[in-house]
Amino acid sequence: MASNKPSVFIDGEAGTTGLGIRARLGALSSVELKSLPEAHRKDRAARRDMIAEVDLVVLCLPDEAAKESAALAAELGPDAPKLLDASTAHRVAPDWEYGFPEMAAGQDRRIARSVRVANPGCYPTGAIGLIRPLVDGGLIPADYPVTINAVSGYSGGGKSMIAVHDSEGGPAFELYALGLEHKHVPEIEKYCGLSRRPIFVPSVGHFRQGMLVSVPLHLDTLPGKPAGADLRAVLAEHYAGCEYVAVVDPAANGKLDPQALNGTNTLELSVYASGTHRQAVLVARLDNLGKGASGAAVQNLQLMLGLD
Repeated sequence: MASNKPSVFIDGEAGTTGLGIRARLGALSSVELKSLPEAHRKDRAARRDMIAEVDLVVLCLPDEAAKESAALAAELGPDAPKLLDASTAHRVAPDWEYGFPEMAAGQDRRIARSVRVANPGCYPTGAIGLIRPLVDGGLIPADYPVTINAVSGYSGGGKSMIAVHDSEGGPAFELYALGLEHKHVPEIEKYCGLSRRPIFVPSVGHFRQGMLVSVPLHLDTLPGKPAGADLRAVLAEHYAGCEYVAVVDPAANGKLDPQALNGTNTLELSVYASGTHRQAVLVARLDNLGKGASGAAVQNLQLMLGLD
């Protein structure tokens, strides 16, 4: 008997994000997961046939390969499946919806109506989660000189970085992308609502997964010279009722463990502020493989397929 469940194909299921999505979908009874034999996963004809067979394709591929798969789907015309791209290839493309449901009012409905959705990057999820509501609320001007610092577990660096850390130990900590050309910056700038390119300083630590994203602010340089409580109030109002995004109180000891949300699809936002010094640090904490990748993809997939 044919299944009435929507069918999903993960194109690139052997990578870190693909494996994470597969594991999460395996826990759902509401979708039918389809797969190609390993020997056929790079066979163009086999992939095209599978794409034609399913309701939704998740692209967990390098950018150029993701574009090729999207082109294969486009060849099917009105019979093409819905596409959810976990690569960087289409995140700022005008004909793709951005897959951050909590980003703005109605974004979840736009994702649900879309046939092409770009899953957000892990760093942008934290940065946009912090900055976008404050730009929309007028507390941060669009042309404000924003600096974003972040640290991620090494699983976000792909197979080569994972291999170094798993087999050789890897460095305890390192800054990278100091040429200021990290591929996530256009995505951050666009969806934060910024008109000035932000400075983004990413880093990686010797832990497998988990992430902190932080944005320092001089409060007296902002319109109306807000207090930290004002920033928190805007964030809390924006995310009120959200299942996966929470605005939380600052940790009493002023410390945050980047690994505390591993295995979840939760994004925690907090505001650390000094009234004495008129300074604040906005902080986002998430699992770079959860809300930063596979968890977000499954959340978007459920919206696109009309699933609970």
